[in-house]
Amino acid sequence: MSEVLHIIGGGMAGSEAAWQAAQAGLRVVIHEMRPKVGTFAHRTGLLAEMVCSNSFRSDDDTQNAVGLLHWEMRAAGGLIMEMATRHRLPAGGALAVDRDPFAQSVTEALKTHPNISVSNEEITELPGEGQWIIATGPLTSGALAEAIRAETGAEALAFFDAIAPIVHAETVNMDVAWMQSRYDKGETEDERTAYMNCPMTKDQYEAFIDALLAAEKTEFHEGETAGYFDGCLPIEVMAERGRETLRFGPMKPIGLTNAHNPANKPYAVVQLRRDNALGTLFNIVGFQTKMKYGAQKAVFRMIPGLENAEFARLGGIHRNTFINSPTLLDGQMRLRSRPNIRFAGQITGVEGYVESAAMGLLAGRLAAAEMLGRAIPPVPATTAMGALVSHITGGAEAKTFQPMNVNFGLFPPLDGVRGGRRGRKDRYQGYTDRAKADWQDWLGAQALDAA
Repeated sequence: MSEVLHIIGGGMAGSEAAWQAAQAGLRVVIHEMRPKVGTFAHRTGLLAEMVCSNSFRSDDDTQNAVGLLHWEMRAAGGLIMEMATRHRLPAGGALAVDRDPFAQSVTEALKTHPNISVSNEEITELPGEGQWIIATGPLTSGALAEAIRAETGAEALAFFDAIAPIVHAETVNMDVAWMQSRYDKGETEDERTAYMNCPMTKDQYEAFIDALLAAEKTEFHEGETAGYFDGCLPIEVMAERGRETLRFGPMKPIGLTNAHNPANKPYAVVQLRRDNALGTLFNIVGFQTKMKYGAQKAVFRMIPGLENAEFARLGGIHRNTFINSPTLLDGQMRLRSRPNIRFAGQITGVEGYVESAAMGLLAGRLAAAEMLGRAIPPVPATTAMGALVSHITGGAEAKTFQPMNVNFGLFPPLDGVRGGRRGRKDRYQGYTDRAKADWQDWLGAQALDAA
């Protein structure tokens, strides 16, 4: 056993990747620059330190996609979930964690594993040889970020990013909204109906603008400045420039005919564009925002057709570091230009502790299988793990790719039909039942191969 897997970053993803690979029999080196080189957010040199919330969110594995992801990670012998469960705090249906004992336990488990060693030297360049996983997260050091930028050709990796909310398609009221691209553009019927349109009267538009301007906004921390891209201005910033700005911008009503009332010309129109290949998620076009989450739900549900909208992701603005995974990574999470390097965790464009650890789990298993010469089947897209990795490695639209939490909108519809079962409770149960069976089959296939 001479070949070594090197992992850059000892956060959730790097820690889980190291555990999975070491348990498979590989020698692993974790390169974690802390505590020798610190960040503005970390307090310790512990592995898997929780720098923001102490919550892993819902632990419900029958009605919640992140709870299902918990279940899949536990079934795969995940270290992060084992230690989170061991150090959980009372929090209703959520999995909240006593953060310091949790990080200490993860660190001890990794440092005492016979196949794992830890180096605290900073890696500043992309490695040329050997097998590597980069799991450095949103706080990737400047030198390494520059090296990644030089390799991938990305114009920027770290920036203030205004993102638009994403809506579950099945929650849009299609008795009000209709499907049509502006001026019916598109060569195919799918292209011509890739947009949902929500019409507004003049009174509805004026009330919406009033609510938008009055809504509570996120403030920047001291020393931060907001360098927005012109094409990515928060909607409230546009509204502040004039009450009609939006009606001549993302809410312009031209080139559209209300299918429910063709003779009535809307005063303004909010468009939602399909956000994934399955057509289960739609983003609100041009609605990047820095409104606080509660305000977003209240304001956006004023839009006709979105009265009962459920959001797969709310909008926001934050400093972030991630790569455009749909264009840069293959289905094995390898960098196409350098297949000896895999990426895992938040830097791939997933959002949240659990999702980051999950992508580390997959990257560790995929790397181990390749290095040990073992066959491994594709991760089923019907599982939470598979839905997430499919999204970041090709399912998402590359031009609008933004970080995403796991959600049922990423899953293939049940029975091949959008919406599947009629009731949401039954539908979510259907997703989880299917995912658990397929995930167990996937794990079982690997166990048979190893034997």
